[in-house]
Amino acid sequence: MTQTQLFPSLDILAPTPEPRQHSAKLWLPKRVVFTPDALDQPFGQQMLERVTAQGLEVELLKSNRLTSVRGEDARDTYRRAKSTLAVVCAPPSALRLQPTPPSADWQMNLAEGCPAHCQYCYLAGSLTGPPVVKAFANLPQLLENTQAYEQSGRVTSFEVSCYTDVLGIEHLTGSLAECIRYFGQREGAHLRFVSKYDHVDSLLGLPHHGRTRARFSLNAEAAVRKLEGGTASVEARLQALRKLALPVEQGGGGYPVGVVLAPIMPLPGWQDEYRHLLDRLAATLDFPCDLTAECITHRFTPGSKEVLLQWYPNTSLDLEEATRAVKRNKFGGTKFVYQPTDMRTLKEFFYQEWQQRFPNAPILYWT
Repeated sequence: MTQTQLFPSLDILAPTPEPRQHSAKLWLPKRVVFTPDALDQPFGQQMLERVTAQGLEVELLKSNRLTSVRGEDARDTYRRAKSTLAVVCAPPSALRLQPTPPSADWQMNLAEGCPAHCQYCYLAGSLTGPPVVKAFANLPQLLENTQAYEQSGRVTSFEVSCYTDVLGIEHLTGSLAECIRYFGQREGAHLRFVSKYDHVDSLLGLPHHGRTRARFSLNAEAAVRKLEGGTASVEARLQALRKLALPVEQGGGGYPVGVVLAPIMPLPGWQDEYRHLLDRLAATLDFPCDLTAECITHRFTPGSKEVLLQWYPNTSLDLEEATRAVKRNKFGGTKFVYQPTDMRTLKEFFYQEWQQRFPNAPILYWT
């Protein structure tokens, strides 16, 4: 595996010598709208209080239809949408949960759309319309609905991060805390979320009872710096992870925790970059804790590639189809992944390096 094989255009992603330290800025959208249905919900009223407490002006829509989001072109539409929060009610289809292996048994969405600007965004091409952040005001109904999906005799897991970064919008919604409290009372179900943000203080005192696994998305310093706009630095995420993992008696949250290494990419000097990342993680979690890992290599579809190039026309991300292997799903969809030999090289490296540092922490899956 060589740089010229896979990343001929990624010279700007040279290894970064000094890690950044910055926390993520609180996302404060330029436009906040509430639909009438959302305002009829008690939880929608709570969201309204949180939004106004941040000093944001609120537009109360006359109907449940969101308008005035599209701009003059794809880039203008992207800018408008990414600076808009719409508080709405999730449609009836949201009550029909979809399986989401290997991350969890089911996905339960508390919002759709993300405030971050990741140039490989997994939501590109998977959500319809402009990428507005839509937070669901009927969250209590969605949570109650999950009871119908519990499987007798085993713990059923629910993922709430498939279509948003729940921590990135928590200061405006309070939805993640609501989910943590709810699942803390359920013996047969566990909650899972993952984030690139670091504002975790509001989660430290919640009664999760070990039934929420808090995970952070991590990547090589160079990849985060160049490709993950608007997010917390690697160091800030590591410190947030430490806060949540520390025992309660030591001032932490006492959560089961995890890391999602994604998207794994063989960028220049990738072995050294990822070894350094894992060393930093080991130094951060220098105490016994309940830790898991998930490994996701970079992939894209023809549809996501088209959307991403509209959103980020000057991206340095490798989207060259000729160097990839084609993977098809049961519905006939096409996905471009790394070649089998390259995938084996990456997998062997990560499993070996992880086992050396975290022998008691399982890698849940590689994909």
